[in-house]
Amino acid sequence: MNDASISIRVQNVSQRFRVIQERPDTVRELFAKFARKRLGHRDFEAVSGVSFDVRKGEIVGLIGRNGSGKSTLLKIIAGVYRPTTGNVEVRGTLAPLIELGAGMHPELTGRENILLNGLLMGYSKEVMRQRQQKIIEFADIGDFIDSPVKQYSSGMYMRLAFSVATEVDPDVLVVDEILAVGDFAFQEKCFDRLSAFRALGKTIVLVTHSMSQIEDYCDRAILLEKGKLTLDGTPAQAIKAYLGEALIEEPILVEAPSPRA
Repeated sequence: MNDASISIRVQNVSQRFRVIQERPDTVRELFAKFARKRLGHRDFEAVSGVSFDVRKGEIVGLIGRNGSGKSTLLKIIAGVYRPTTGNVEVRGTLAPLIELGAGMHPELTGRENILLNGLLMGYSKEVMRQRQQKIIEFADIGDFIDSPVKQYSSGMYMRLAFSVATEVDPDVLVVDEILAVGDFAFQEKCFDRLSAFRALGKTIVLVTHSMSQIEDYCDRAILLEKGKLTLDGTPAQAIKAYLGEALIEEPILVEAPSPRA
């Protein structure tokens, strides 16, 4: 990754999963099929030959129909999956918000989970204790901060997870639909923080089905269809294609616009 302005580089990435096509009814049948090497399966390519760069200070949206490979690609960028082929390079620290409640221990309180999440991201106890109060204030979940997170609503989970991920000041933030569970006021608060991140040169990759979020906050949008990148361009271009107003048969790659101030 020679270009100093590039924060994420995805190069010819593919991800295949093995799908079992028949399920044995008994353990005996299972062992019999293994012995005969006849357990039915097929390979499913969730992401196929995807390449793109994301520059510092960009908010890039990933859009596409359900099953298009958006979440899989985000997990590859976050390091949850190792791609079957290809390579992903991320420059700087990364904070993932890819599954509701991921990284949270249900039996621990919100306050205890702040410390746990920080440790998982490589920060010391001292650093997390210094940042704890700001995280609690941003999450704004009241006395529930000292309750086990298994008692939290999905909105409370999201508030706490977003607060931790953004307060630890990552270089790269990846977000997968988690903001969809928050109320409108908190979503606005989150996007204000994302905009401030962009102004500081941070990089955000966002998976969402909200075209208004793509239009209002993203500098670029990438459209995926059946695991393949079909368009990498402006939010308006991607939204038009996604909504079916343009038929995209071959990849259309355009020069990425400069990040907005």
